[in-house]
Amino acid sequence: MKLPRLALLGLLLGAATALPPAARAATFRWANNGDVTSMDPDTLQETVQLSFLANIYEPMVQRDANLKLIPGLAVKWEQISPTVWRFHLRPGVKWQDGTPFTADDVVFSFQRIEAKTAQMRDTLGMVKEIKKVGPLTVDVVTKRPDPIFPQEQTNFLIMSKAWCEKHDATVPVVLGTGENYAILHAMGTGPYELVSRQPDSKTILKYNKNWWGKLTGNVTRVEFDVIKNDSTRVAALLSGAEDMVYTVPPQDMPRIAHAPGVHLVQHPELRTIYFGFDMSRPQLLTSNVKGKNPFQDIRVRRAFALAIDEDLIAKRVMLGQAHPTWLMWGPGVNGYDPKLDVRPKTNIAEAKKLMAEAGYPHGFTLGMDCPDDRYVMDEQICTAAAAMLGRIGVKVNLDAQTKAKFFAKINVPKYDTDFYMLGWTPSTYDAENVLYSLLGSRNGKRGIFNVGGYSNPKLDKLIDEIGVETNQTKRDALIDDAARILQHDLPTIPLHQQVIVWAVRNGYKVVQPADNSFPFRYFVAPGKQ
Repeated sequence: MKLPRLALLGLLLGAATALPPAARAATFRWANNGDVTSMDPDTLQETVQLSFLANIYEPMVQRDANLKLIPGLAVKWEQISPTVWRFHLRPGVKWQDGTPFTADDVVFSFQRIEAKTAQMRDTLGMVKEIKKVGPLTVDVVTKRPDPIFPQEQTNFLIMSKAWCEKHDATVPVVLGTGENYAILHAMGTGPYELVSRQPDSKTILKYNKNWWGKLTGNVTRVEFDVIKNDSTRVAALLSGAEDMVYTVPPQDMPRIAHAPGVHLVQHPELRTIYFGFDMSRPQLLTSNVKGKNPFQDIRVRRAFALAIDEDLIAKRVMLGQAHPTWLMWGPGVNGYDPKLDVRPKTNIAEAKKLMAEAGYPHGFTLGMDCPDDRYVMDEQICTAAAAMLGRIGVKVNLDAQTKAKFFAKINVPKYDTDFYMLGWTPSTYDAENVLYSLLGSRNGKRGIFNVGGYSNPKLDKLIDEIGVETNQTKRDALIDDAARILQHDLPTIPLHQQVIVWAVRNGYKVVQPADNSFPFRYFVAPGKQ
C-alpha cells in the first residue's frame, strides 16, 4: 500500500453522477440491536456512532464508497513543510441552520476534540495546533512528520462554533456523567439532518436540501429503529416492517438466505475482536486475589490465551462467520503480515501448569465486562470464554450490558474493568492506529483506549518510529517488530475478524464498506415515500 504524501491529494473528485433525489425520493428503514449512543461526535469512538453521525457531520477528508480518500469539507490539501499541512476549505458550504461554514469552525472543532472529556482526542494525537490562515484556509501543524496524516482525518467531524456556543455545548461531556444539548441534538453540514431522536428507540433523518454535494442514491428519509431481540428484529425484516437489519444472528442466516423477498449482503470486516486485561492496578477490582494483580504475571495471561479456544468459538458460536487471528489487525489493514498470524493451539494442560507456576493452582475469581448489543454474538462469545476459563479453575462473573453502559464503564476516564471484550477497526486502515490508540502507554492522547493500562517503553519507541517512517519496507518491518512484542507480552488476546452481514429486502441496493459504516447517500431504494 503506497502511503499518500505530497501535492494536492484532494484534487481527485470521488462523487459519481448524481440522481436527482426529488425525482425518486424514498424512505429507508433499518434496525440494529443497539442504539447510536450520542449525537455528539466527540463523546465516543465507536463505529456505529461515528458512521451514523458521518451522515450529519462531515470531516475535511472523507472516504468514498470504496474507502478511498476524497475531498470533504476541504477541496484540496498540501504539505507545505514536513510538519505543516494546508487545507483549502470548500466554499459555499452552509450549516443546516443556514449559516456559512468557515475556518473558525475547524479551529473550534479541534479545540473541542482536545478537551479532557472528549473520547476522540487520539484522532488528532499528532496535531500540535490548527491555525486559521484565511476565511477558508487552515494550517494543521503536526508534532513531527506524519506520513499518513490525511488518512487520520476521516473521523474528525466538524461542528459549528456558533451552534455549540449558542447551546452551551462547547465542551463534550463524558457519557454517563451528564448531558449537554449536543447529546440529543445535531446540526451539521452533511447530506442528512436530524428530525427526531428517541434514545434506545427510534432516530429519524431527512435529506439536507442545502447540502453542497449530490446524492448518488435516492434515500431522502432514514428511520433507524433499535430492536434488541434477535428474533423480533429478523421478524421485522421478513414482515416488511424494516428494509434492512444489522446485526444478523448467525443462526438465522440460512433462514433469511432462503426466505422470499430478502437477501444477505456479506463482506469481511476490518475489525478485530479481542479480550483485554487490567495490568495497571496493584489489585483487581473484582477478584478474590487480594494484595496483587494476577494479570501482571505473564504466565497468567498466557494461561488465559491457551485456555480460550477461538477455533471453537469461530465454528460453534460464530457459525463460521469469523477469521481467527493472532494479530490485533487483520487482512486489509496496512501492516498485516500473514506469517505472524499463527494462533497457538489450545492447550489446557499447559495452561494449568502456567497457572500453578504463577501461584494459582486452583485458579481465582474475577469479573468480566462484555457488551450484549455491539458485536456479532458478543455476549455468547464471552459466555463461551468464561466456560473455557473454568477448565483452568478461573471462575468468571460475566457482566453483559448494553453498549452505552459498557463503554461508559470501561473507557476513559474510568477504565473500570478487570477483564473485558472489545473490537477495533483502525480508522486509518493502518496498524499504527491500533498501536497508538489501544496499546501505547497512556499519555493523554496516545493510549486513550488502552483500557488495561499496558505499558512497554520498547513498544512506545516503535510506535514513535512507525509514526514518522516514510520508507514502506522499513515501516512494515517496524510494525512486525511491534507485533512480536505484543505476541510475547499478551496485553490482549486477539480473537477474530468478524464478517459483516446485513439482511436487506430485495429491491434495495446498499453499499457495505469493509469498515461497516452506513453511507446512506449511496443507498438506492424503490421509489416509495
